[in-house]
Amino acid sequence: MSQVSIKSPKHCAKQGLNVDKLYKKLFFAFSGILTTLLLLILMIWIILRPAKPEFTLKEAAIYQLSLSGPNLLNSSIQLTLLSKNPNQKVSIYYDELQVYAAYKGQQITVDTFFPSFYQGHQDRNLLTASLVGAGLPVASSFNYEVGRDKTAGKLVLNLKVNGRIRWKVGTWVSGRYRINVNCLAVMALGPTLPTGPLSSRQGTDSRDSFKVGFHGLMSVEGFLFQLSFFACPLSRKKRRENDRDVNRRRKGDKGGKFTVYLR
Repeated sequence: MSQVSIKSPKHCAKQGLNVDKLYKKLFFAFSGILTTLLLLILMIWIILRPAKPEFTLKEAAIYQLSLSGPNLLNSSIQLTLLSKNPNQKVSIYYDELQVYAAYKGQQITVDTFFPSFYQGHQDRNLLTASLVGAGLPVASSFNYEVGRDKTAGKLVLNLKVNGRIRWKVGTWVSGRYRINVNCLAVMALGPTLPTGPLSSRQGTDSRDSFKVGFHGLMSVEGFLFQLSFFACPLSRKKRRENDRDVNRRRKGDKGGKFTVYLR
């Protein structure tokens, strides 16, 4: 006589509980691994604390800034930047880096691209660019604004650098993150320059009279957990120091450096 064994509902309930326990164990194990990984990344971040790149404006010269037609601008600006990696254990890959000049919110040169390069620990790289513009449309008030600046003896330009960088720690390389550098530069105009309409024959070479205002700022967005760096205005003390630097450069010092301050 054959016997048939059938599990009771009680046994089925125990089996369901065992499955639930297995899922919970897997969940806690995965959560533990993920938490450990995040803590490890956070510890690396705290220990290394990668500092932002530093940019120094070594030389700038305006050779042409003239209207060739109704609201069409021709421009030529020579620019030399010094890029420095202040980190002792973190390297930087500059994958995409472009620079252009702007005047009162209007772009007055086309984008000029720097070649990609690698920057080791505390390395320095000179970046030279010729910024040009041919027939760029500008506002109808452009000529009037430049004439006013000539009368005041100074021309204010924004020199902007945008691009993407990657951080390298040991063999680990991060993803790409945006970098934005904005330097508000004051180009001192000599007394021999005309105050009338712009002329392409009288390009302004300001290599001996270049100065940088206190508005230089840079931001790097992202780096592990999508942390954002953002800039803030300088304190009164830093502004006074910058003013002293400007006065020294007026007496014959070349170049100018702007420092990034973060909150």
